[in-house]
Amino acid sequence: MQTNVTPDTSPRAQGRVLLNSDMGEGLGLHEFGNDEELMRIIDVANVACGFHAGDPDVMNRTVALAADHGVAVGAHPGLPDVVGFGRRRMVLTPDEVESIILYQTGALTAFLGKHGLKLNHIKPHGALYGMLAGDEELMQAAAGAALQFGVPFFGLAGTVHEEVCRAMGVDFVPELYVDLNYGPAGELLIQRRPVATDPDAAAERVRRALAGKPVLAVDGTELDIPFRSICVHSDAPNSTAVASAVRAVLG
Repeated sequence: MQTNVTPDTSPRAQGRVLLNSDMGEGLGLHEFGNDEELMRIIDVANVACGFHAGDPDVMNRTVALAADHGVAVGAHPGLPDVVGFGRRRMVLTPDEVESIILYQTGALTAFLGKHGLKLNHIKPHGALYGMLAGDEELMQAAAGAALQFGVPFFGLAGTVHEEVCRAMGVDFVPELYVDLNYGPAGELLIQRRPVATDPDAAAERVRRALAGKPVLAVDGTELDIPFRSICVHSDAPNSTAVASAVRAVLG
């Protein structure tokens, strides 16, 4: 992964940094995450579209909640793996990647229309996010879906996410994560089960990154990570406290 900051992707050059969160990750009577509290804090919601979580009623309620709080909504399509919560990799062709993203995003847009909102972006979930970060052909299929809907793609700077979006003319929004650790090459270290994050540590990471200081990987490697948005996962035990700490830094 390339981790050098370039002027055109600097958060200071791009204006206000937006806080986003993955939401609507429930099924039936089972709700996950702190969506109602977080909607009062964040700027952008990435809403699950049914494959890893988020049935039609959950999508409808989540979009309505976002509309009530003036929060922009993007699609958060995942792999068709409810049991694994979309966090287990699958072998897919580019056509299959395109189809699952179009299918899920199309479903979400119906609820957006109902509540008077427009699709803001596409951000893949879990293992799909990681698969696209390292596979050019799969990412080209995903970027093609973003082009079809005419929206930006949220992803990880310095990976195939950014490379393909630049090549295909898709607006790319790089993210900084505060509740996941980074490996020495700048890769995200995904955990199967969410754990609590120290809100003070999350705020300090944002404070340092906004000041142009490096983010530290788990082994102490210094990483310069371009970003225009910051993600806080809604399903972590203390996600509201973490988001509040980040919001205090962003203002």
